[in-house]
Amino acid sequence: MRRIAVWNTAFLGDAVLTLPLLQTLAHAFPDAEIDFYVRKGLAPLFEAHPLLHAVYEYDKRRTSGSNRLSAVLLMGRELRRRGYDLWIGAHTSPRSALLARLSNAPVRVGYLGSPVSALCYNRRVSRRFGELHEIERLLELANPVLPPQAPREHWPELVLPRAAVRKAEAFRVSLEKVNGASALLGLHPGSIWGTKRWLPSGFAEMARRAADAGAHVLVFAGPGEEGVAREVIALSGLDGSPLLHDLSCALTLPELAAYLGTLDCYVTNDSGPMHLAWAQRTPVTALFGPTVRGLGFFPRGETASVFEVALDCRPCGLHGPQRCPRGHHRCMADIDVNAVWRDVERKLFR
Repeated sequence: MRRIAVWNTAFLGDAVLTLPLLQTLAHAFPDAEIDFYVRKGLAPLFEAHPLLHAVYEYDKRRTSGSNRLSAVLLMGRELRRRGYDLWIGAHTSPRSALLARLSNAPVRVGYLGSPVSALCYNRRVSRRFGELHEIERLLELANPVLPPQAPREHWPELVLPRAAVRKAEAFRVSLEKVNGASALLGLHPGSIWGTKRWLPSGFAEMARRAADAGAHVLVFAGPGEEGVAREVIALSGLDGSPLLHDLSCALTLPELAAYLGTLDCYVTNDSGPMHLAWAQRTPVTALFGPTVRGLGFFPRGETASVFEVALDCRPCGLHGPQRCPRGHHRCMADIDVNAVWRDVERKLFR
């Protein structure tokens, strides 16, 4: 194997969970160049990883025109020029499968499933959805090309740009000089999916209690999430407090990851940034509503906790819809604030 391509143009969390597969391939084929294909906007998060030869972005948006057949064929010609010996398709869309075929790699591994997959991949494996964590599901893709005894990596090792790490470390040092507080709590109340969001009042209560206990509170929000961040801050009563720091849309993606790596506890919905945090062994308190652990995307590690409510309507989708199908949103509304705080307090001041 001289050149290997791994294609996963799904969401942020999916790309992070692909790292153990990449690490496994790099250790099995130490002389090979490995290229990683991710969705547009994610490349800066992975470009500093020493095991990767290159990171390419693919713009999947309809507005980019990438769904047109002419654009797919043009991309296929570029992939063929790169001369891959092995192509691993971790994304299950028909377009991803077609690009795998157009790459002309002699060995193309993908998941069993659609007729398009059968036509485009010459090695296929079962995804075993509902049986395995997503990391192990992705590692299944290595089985056709690795000896059974070859070691598999099971923890995603993020390697961030040094500038982002230095900025996060300097920020933490500056906070430790304010009011003598040293513990850092991170809150991320947003999500692309509306039903994945815990109530703003719950996040606000975490902020208020943490500040009352002498901790700094960092509020994170991505584009489009600024409104819910402002609501949390207003409900907490901490607007203007030296212990409250609104970082909404203030950080690049690598910087966000670096800041999450400095926290003592991170309270978050089931989201991409959740995976950035636990992968760096940051203690995580995750709130799961429309999604469940059984889907295989839960945070790992001894300091990762998942809070969820047992309801017969869960899960209501792989991602969760924008609005609760039953109109009550009990999967989030019924999460016990006091239980969540006990978990957060233990992590902050352990």
